[in-house]
Amino acid sequence: MKSNGLLKMAGSLLAVALLSISLAAETGAASRYDGQIQNSVTQKLASKNQFSKVQASTEDGIVTLTGTVDLYQRKLDAAKLARKAANVQGVRNFIAVAGPNVPDAELEQKLAKKLTYVRSGYDSTFNYFAIDVKDGVVTVEGQDRTGVGRDEGLAEIANMPGVKDVVDNVSIAPVSNFDDAVRIRAARAIYRDSVLRKYAIDPARPIRIIVDNGHVALYGSVDSKMDKDIAGIRANQVFGAFSVQNNLTVEGKS
Repeated sequence: MKSNGLLKMAGSLLAVALLSISLAAETGAASRYDGQIQNSVTQKLASKNQFSKVQASTEDGIVTLTGTVDLYQRKLDAAKLARKAANVQGVRNFIAVAGPNVPDAELEQKLAKKLTYVRSGYDSTFNYFAIDVKDGVVTVEGQDRTGVGRDEGLAEIANMPGVKDVVDNVSIAPVSNFDDAVRIRAARAIYRDSVLRKYAIDPARPIRIIVDNGHVALYGSVDSKMDKDIAGIRANQVFGAFSVQNNLTVEGKS
């Protein structure tokens, strides 16, 4: 029994040793290209005026980016550019966004207006985004059915002057024929009501219907408490809806 234990221990030590040798070999192989990577990334950055204040260093195939840019999107673009260089193992993006400092309340208002129109159009009824801004850092919450609206919204945020960083907490709804059927029935129930029909006219201001595993949540703003209550009643009448959370706000009271 004791000899078996010793054999197992020896086997484990051998496995650790082999793993260490393998990692050391990979690190050594990556470091051989550091000079080449450094030159390549530096040249790529130098070819773009927007990266004139960005510096790159390389160690063991990992590129570290520092310096400043004037838009958050350009921080993302610099990392994307660095990843395209041959033999790059990874990128650490420590670039600071040094554009204009916009007060949080003003920045949030600008982004809310921008996102209102980004989210309009096809399928906009079935997504919902909420933003919060603190010290220039924008946190985006919500859910999107396909991911298209989320990507468009994040692109608009990244290109807004004053945004220093972005936290993406938007989830993509799981693929579900059952949920899709509930979405359609809920939309019909709400928008076919004579009182609520007006919210389908303005594509930037629909009552947003979020469905997750049969659970329905309503978001957006309405003109009156009566409109909010009617929307909740109609959603609760939808076949297949396990529960309804009415998060609609009354215009001017939120």
